[in-house]
Amino acid sequence: MAVIQALRFHAQHDVRVEDVEVQSCGTDDVRVKIAYCGICGSDAKKTPHTGVELPVIMGHEMSGTIVQVGSNITGLKVGQNVAINPSMDDRHHGKEDWRRNLCKSWACYGLSAHGGGFADEIVVKPFSCIPVPEGVSLKVAALAEPLAVASHMIRISGFNHGNDVVVLGAGPIGLALLLLLRAKGARKVIVSEVTESRSRQAEKFGADLVVNPLAKMSDGAGSGNSIVDAAHNIMGDGADIVFDATGIQSTLDTALLVAKPGGVVCNVAIHEKPLLINPNSFSFKEVKLIGGICYTNEDFEDVLVALATGKLAVEDMITSIVPLEKVVQGGFLELINNKAEHVKILIQPSNSGDL
Repeated sequence: MAVIQALRFHAQHDVRVEDVEVQSCGTDDVRVKIAYCGICGSDAKKTPHTGVELPVIMGHEMSGTIVQVGSNITGLKVGQNVAINPSMDDRHHGKEDWRRNLCKSWACYGLSAHGGGFADEIVVKPFSCIPVPEGVSLKVAALAEPLAVASHMIRISGFNHGNDVVVLGAGPIGLALLLLLRAKGARKVIVSEVTESRSRQAEKFGADLVVNPLAKMSDGAGSGNSIVDAAHNIMGDGADIVFDATGIQSTLDTALLVAKPGGVVCNVAIHEKPLLINPNSFSFKEVKLIGGICYTNEDFEDVLVALATGKLAVEDMITSIVPLEKVVQGGFLELINNKAEHVKILIQPSNSGDL
C-alpha cells in the first residue's frame, strides 16, 4: 500500500502527522505534489463543520506541481505549477453550477473535505487548479489564497481607484488588503492595529498611517476615537470604504463611525459571537453594510497576475517556513503562543524539494 505523510485532525487538540494511504486519481482528477501550505487562523481553532468523516487532512492555503492528470483532463499538464482554490462547490458534486462561493453544498479542502495541503500531495478537480504565471515562485503562490480573500472583498465593496480606505486589523488578511489596495490605486489607507510588530509590517507595506486604537489623544481633543480622528484629519468626511478584518464589537462600532456619508463598511472577519448594532448608525449616514465570504477563481487569477507583474511585494508576509514533521510545535503552537510575531507560517512537506 502506497502512503503519503499528512497532518490529520482527529479531534479537538488531537492533530497528528501520520502515514495516509495514497488517494486514487480518477479520469477527471488532478494529482498535485504540495510545495507549500500556509497556516490559517481557522486551522488553529476550528473543527471540521460538515459531515466529512474524521480524521481529515488539514491545510487549505496551498501551492504545488501537477504530477498526474486524469485521461479526461485538458488544459493542464504534468509539471505545471498551480495554486489550489480549496473551495468545493456544486461542480465538485455534479450539481448545476450557481454562485461558486455561496452554493449550499460548499465545503473546503483541508477543513471539511477529503484531502488537504498539510500533506505530500492532494487529488483535486481540474477547476480547483489555478496556473501559476512564469516568474511567480511556489512559495509566493501559497499566499494566493489569503490574497484572494482580500481581492474578493475589495471587488464586492465597489472600490474605485482613488478611494480613501480604512483597514481595521493588520493580521494576514488586513495586510493582504493593504497590499492590494496600494496596488489598485487607493488614495489614502489608514490601518488600525494594536500590536507593535504588525503595525511595523503595515507601515512597511505602505499604509499612510497606522493608528493604535487604544491610544488616547495626548491633548484630550477630538472625538475620543483615535481612528475616527485620524480619518477625519487625513480624509475629510471619513473613509469611502472601511474593511473590518478584526471582527469584534469595538471594530464594528468604529467602522460605522469612520465611514463617510454614503460610504461602505465591508465585514471581512469571521465572528466568534454575535455583535450588537444600532441600525441608525448606518441609516443616518446612508452607509452600506456588506459582508463577503471566500473567493472565486477570478480572485485567484487577479492576485497571481498582480504577483507576476511585481506589484505585490508579498514575500515579507512569510515569517517562517516549517517542515511538515514539525508542524505542530513549529507551526500551530508557535502561532498560538506568538501570534503577534507572525503574519504567515508556511508548512513544507518533506518531499517538496527546494521549490
